[in-house]
Amino acid sequence: MRIGIDLGGTNVRVGVVSDGRILMKISESCKADKSEEETVEHIKSLVRRVMNSNIRGIGVGVPSVVDAERGIVYNAANIPSWKEVHLKEMLEKEFKIPVVVNNDCNCFAFGERYFGEGTTFHNIVCVAIGTGVGAGIIINDELYGGSNTGAGEIGSLPYLQHDYEYYCSSHFFSKVHGITGKEAFDRAMQGDEQALALWDEFGEHIGNLMNVVLFTYDPQAIIIGGGIAKSFDLFSGKMYETIAKFPYPETVKRLKIVLSQKEDINLLGASALVR
Repeated sequence: MRIGIDLGGTNVRVGVVSDGRILMKISESCKADKSEEETVEHIKSLVRRVMNSNIRGIGVGVPSVVDAERGIVYNAANIPSWKEVHLKEMLEKEFKIPVVVNNDCNCFAFGERYFGEGTTFHNIVCVAIGTGVGAGIIINDELYGGSNTGAGEIGSLPYLQHDYEYYCSSHFFSKVHGITGKEAFDRAMQGDEQALALWDEFGEHIGNLMNVVLFTYDPQAIIIGGGIAKSFDLFSGKMYETIAKFPYPETVKRLKIVLSQKEDINLLGASALVR
């Protein structure tokens, strides 16, 4: 058994995993506005509640750049007090078992490769689309994170007047058009033509993002997850239309684009970091 931790600015999920199955899970609101000491203690308290003598290690996914070798988290997104957190050292000192820390999108990719939609592929890119945009990369069945687990930070690439995250996440709705993604979804589902046009515009941006993935990684499959992926039917048509303009038709023909299906795939991926 292993413990997986999926840490976000909104929620913390802690689960006991065995053979790809979550045997027990706790989910609580993250104390993101508290001090480093308080947030770390909260995580420890959740781990204590699921800990047992059969646990062989703890894997943690965090929304941040990470020194994976030393388990140091730098400038975690939406947790202001986390500037430099020696999380591996803290948890190993507390629980006396191995701890592995990595970026949350890398955990997403690891989870999809071994427990989700990527099990039949050797080279995949998993793109998370929600409050931000990030990606995890699997090359020849191995997680590729770069020197600081930041190899998948494709949302920060320059695009139009800003970057891809600005146009391919919830920012597109709130900052560009002044509404929430939920409002845009509800209006589109009621047949509102302006809202439907908005999702087409969003789909074109997502298609351009997919083309960036093809140029840089040329994967067998792209797996899309995150909150906005639930609106896939609203933007996928324009997305595919944009991908069809990619200059290498054979690449597009062989590419598979699939949606993530498991709610706790990041937690599963985090647990699998423990070898």
